[in-house]
Amino acid sequence: MKVILLQDVHGVGEAGAVAEVADGYANNYLVPRKLAMPATPGNLKNLEQHRATIRRKQATEMRNAEAMAERISTITLRLKAKAGEAGRLYGSITNAMIAEALAAEHDLEVDRRAISLPHPIRMLGEHEVAIHLHREVNATLKLVVEPEGEEPKAETPKDEGAEAETPEGEEPKQ
Repeated sequence: MKVILLQDVHGVGEAGAVAEVADGYANNYLVPRKLAMPATPGNLKNLEQHRATIRRKQATEMRNAEAMAERISTITLRLKAKAGEAGRLYGSITNAMIAEALAAEHDLEVDRRAISLPHPIRMLGEHEVAIHLHREVNATLKLVVEPEGEEPKAETPKDEGAEAETPEGEEPKQ
């Protein structure tokens, strides 16, 4: 079945392109999700108008992505994690954790799948994280992983001269 793609679809084509796909894929996935529309003679006549709309939408997305990339490049994100003596983390920092921290601390909504970690972050210190915001726009985030502050243990002061407690009714042994 021929369809006109309304959005970029990985493995099929870019927005505005006419693509040949399986009938089931078009009817059950692309069309209901408004990723494509059937390539009928009427829709093909309106294709140029759709392409102009798509170009405007992509230009707007590109400007938004560039603005977000500038904002991200100025941010130093600080995350706290439990770590051992040698600075090695118990577990790792994931792209989902980074996305949540960006949303909570800096009010930036970034899809966790756009955050690219070449390897899991398992050490304390500074790390550079690549974020793919748009087809042509990437940003680099500075991430600082700090050890989680351990809570002070509630210790009872021990009097060295005090006698050990004994159960009631018993005499202390001497």
